[in-house]
Amino acid sequence: MTLVFFICLLLILYGYFIYPAVLYWLSQKYGEEPGSCSDYPDVAIVIAAFNEEQSIGQRIENLQQLQYPGQLHFYIGSDGSSDNTNDILAQIDDPRLQVFAFSENRGKISVLNDLMAQVEQDIVVLSDANTEFAVDAVSELVSGFVDGVGAVCGKLHLYNKQDNQNQDGMYWRYENFLKFHESRLGALLGANGAIYAMRKSLYQPLPKDTVVDDFTIVMNVKKQGYKVVYRTLASAREEVAPSLGDEFGRRVRIGLGNYKALKQCLWALAPEHGILAWCFWSHKVVRWFIPHMLVLLLFSNLFLLQHGFFQFTLLAQIVFYGVAWHAIHKLQNHNYVASLQATAAFFLLMNLALLKGFWQFCLGNKQGQWQRTARGGDS
Repeated sequence: MTLVFFICLLLILYGYFIYPAVLYWLSQKYGEEPGSCSDYPDVAIVIAAFNEEQSIGQRIENLQQLQYPGQLHFYIGSDGSSDNTNDILAQIDDPRLQVFAFSENRGKISVLNDLMAQVEQDIVVLSDANTEFAVDAVSELVSGFVDGVGAVCGKLHLYNKQDNQNQDGMYWRYENFLKFHESRLGALLGANGAIYAMRKSLYQPLPKDTVVDDFTIVMNVKKQGYKVVYRTLASAREEVAPSLGDEFGRRVRIGLGNYKALKQCLWALAPEHGILAWCFWSHKVVRWFIPHMLVLLLFSNLFLLQHGFFQFTLLAQIVFYGVAWHAIHKLQNHNYVASLQATAAFFLLMNLALLKGFWQFCLGNKQGQWQRTARGGDS
C-alpha cells in the first residue's frame, strides 16, 4: 500500500506541477516561434448548430463583421433543430451563407462530416454557434499556415453573460500556458473547438459517436505528418455554462469523449513520436486517470495510519475535499468564493466528472446525438 500511495502521489504531482515545469524549460531552450505567411486564400467557416435560436442570429452578424482580406464562405448546419433556428437562418440574406437544415437530429459529428463534404475552399475554420470572434481572428488563424502546418489553434476567452466579465480562471490560464509551450515544441494536442482552422484536404470523417471532435480532428492532422500551431492573437470568446450543474454535465460528456479519443489515438503514445508522445502521456493520459489515482491515494492511505506521516496526509486530503465541497455549495448559491477555494472546487468537480465519464465509457456509451451546452438565457 505504501508503494501504491507514493506512485499515485508522484503521478498527481507530475501531471499538474512537474510536467508544466519541465515543459516550460524545454520550450525556453528548444522551442520555436510559429512563422507567419501573408497569403489569404478563400476560407470556409463551418458551424454545426442545434436549437440555437438565442445565439445563431448574433453569430452570423459576428461572422459578417469579420475583417479578412480574402473571401469568406459560411457553412451552417442545423442538426434537426426543433426551435426557431431554421427560421432565423432562412431570413438572413447573404450570398456567402449556405444553410443546411437537416431534418433529423443525428449528432454534431454527422453534421460536420456532411458539411466538410460540401466545402470547396482549401482552408476551413471550425467554430461553435455561441462563439464570438475578434474581427481579425480569421486573418490571424490563416497567417499561421506556413509550409508544413496543417492546423492552427486560436485562443479562447470565457465570460459570464450576466456581468460580461472575463472568467479566465486559474485552470483555464493554466491550460493556455500548456498549449502555448507545447506548440513551441511542435507537440500541441488538440485545439479549442470554438476557434481553430485546418487544411480541408486533411479532414478525415469521424465516427458519429465521437465527442471531443476538436481533439480527434487535430490529432488526425498530426498523424498525417503536419504541424499544429497555437496563435494567441487569433482570439474568440464564449459564454461559460450558467450553473455548476450544467458545467458538471458538460465535463462528464467531455470525460466520456476523452476516453473514446484515447482509444482512437493510441498511435500517438508510441515512443517513435518523441516529444508528441511525451506530451500526450503527460498532459492528457496522466491527467485523464488522476481521478482513479485520487481514489487509490485515499484508499491506500487508510491502510497506513500506523505512521504519523500518513495520518497527516489523510487529514490533508480530508481538509482539501471539505474546503472544495464547501466552495461548491457557495458557488451553487452564487456566493463569493476566494480564488484558491474556487480552484479546489473546480478541481474536485472536474475529476468527479472524469470519473463518471469513465464509468459511462466502460458501460459502452454510444452517444452520438447532440448534447447542447446550456446558455445563460436558458430557462
